[in-house]
Amino acid sequence: MKNLVGDVSSSARVLPDLAGEKLFIAKAEGPYVWDDQNRRYIDTALGFGAVLVGHSAPAVVAHATAALQSGVAPSFAHVREHGAAAALASRTGNLTKVMFTNSGSEAVHLACRAARAYTGKPVIAKLAAGFDGWFDEVSLGNVATRDALFADGHRPVNDRTTLLRFNDLADLERLFAERDDIAGVLYEPMLANAGCLLPAPDYLQALERIAHRHGALAICDEVLMGFRLHCGLTSHLWGLQPDLATVGKAIGTGVPVAAVVGRPDVIAPFEDGRASRGGTYSGNPVACAALTSTLDLLAAQDYDALVARGDDLRHFIVSTFKSCGITLSTSGYGNVFSIWPSERPPTTYDQAVGAVDQAFSTTLHLALRREGVLAMPSAFGRLYLSFAHTDDVVLDMKRAFTAAATQMMTARAGR
Repeated sequence: MKNLVGDVSSSARVLPDLAGEKLFIAKAEGPYVWDDQNRRYIDTALGFGAVLVGHSAPAVVAHATAALQSGVAPSFAHVREHGAAAALASRTGNLTKVMFTNSGSEAVHLACRAARAYTGKPVIAKLAAGFDGWFDEVSLGNVATRDALFADGHRPVNDRTTLLRFNDLADLERLFAERDDIAGVLYEPMLANAGCLLPAPDYLQALERIAHRHGALAICDEVLMGFRLHCGLTSHLWGLQPDLATVGKAIGTGVPVAAVVGRPDVIAPFEDGRASRGGTYSGNPVACAALTSTLDLLAAQDYDALVARGDDLRHFIVSTFKSCGITLSTSGYGNVFSIWPSERPPTTYDQAVGAVDQAFSTTLHLALRREGVLAMPSAFGRLYLSFAHTDDVVLDMKRAFTAAATQMMTARAGR
């Protein structure tokens, strides 16, 4: 009898069998993972975006190991917390107050609590098809759910969450005409889990303005996009000014760590007792050590070169499949992008639902896996590149995509 439900601890880790075999990862280093049969793969899932400097980065391992050896659960304030908070705050502009959590889901939950405490209003509005964690309240309208597609006049709502259509400012205006109890608008710089859907020009700027005009806070969920395009918040890179932001994934190189960063006045309820928080493992020594060493590494990286390397790969993939008679497009950025079996990538979730083809995505995953590249099989999946994905690694990826395109062309011809 198997004791582990579904063979995994998170449903996102489920992969299709290949030749009757399940995949179990045994180790990871740099851009690679090895399975339990010691077969090596180029990793493009990278902890679903948590690994940006490469797996098992020596500096992060060394600092986390030292923290582990000094005691991981001191119960009380410890010597690494303030340094980690200062390191993070130095990269988040006017969002200078930091509250650590263990996961992005917890960080979003805490940010929503902060917005409710500050405004005195109960409801959070989130972008439909955005993934802001798996907790009950904000799981409303997650990608691939029925609620993510809704008609005018039928806006989904639960006790304390409602939905907005991505890239639809008229829908945002309708929301505030419908109700006056919105504490905050929860948005992402890019709807990554919906297939890297990009915001229309000035959409997010207008979203912030409209939210503020109606007394609601702007809460930027940067658990995935934070520190992805530069060593800081993507919202700040784009000239946005959220009141609160959540970060995670890339800031810890795979060690569980996330945080809420916010303006001092917005965070004040947690310091004066109006709002509560907890978490036995929040801001633990290993997490703080991993964050501090990761941010040091990210500060020294050439983000422009990484994005350019990935954009070159994106163009190669599209042209290679086109030469095999298979039409593709991509959306996102060079270090995080999605592949669509359509001539143009979608710009709204409605379009994305019409473009997804799970059979195609599964076939592509298996073809790449045969060639030593591990990618997400989901139709809304993403490919990540880390700073460990050098030119030589990307060249190997191009060879794998070329072989996959040939396999898929041959399979189509044989139908």
